[in-house]
Amino acid sequence: QVQLVESGGGLVQAGDSLKLSCVASGRSFKDRAMGWFRQAPGKERLFVAGINWVGLRANYADAVRGRATISRDNAKNMVYLQLNNLQPEDTAVYTCAAGAGGDISRLWTFWGQGTQVTVSS
Repeated sequence: QVQLVESGGGLVQAGDSLKLSCVASGRSFKDRAMGWFRQAPGKERLFVAGINWVGLRANYADAVRGRATISRDNAKNMVYLQLNNLQPEDTAVYTCAAGAGGDISRLWTFWGQGTQVTVSS
């Protein structure tokens, strides 16, 4: 089992940056890929970024590529998502996930509760 708790969301203005954090507990954290998804009101949950268990390979959704950086610190059981040049369309609940990896929700096994990011124009 892996338990995930996100933090770092908030209300920001367009052009600002945020760093989201996710702390994981559980014995199998270090063996799993970690990722971030987001869900805007009335829309489906979408993949944002993922990183493999070693932390050497990351992939990003087109919508955030070049503005987002995912990283992990296995010694601290932490995963981070740095978001730069935020825009109103980035407004969503951002959720941390652990699993096999990939850009499809069903490939991820464990989910946090999410943290709200709101970007004002």
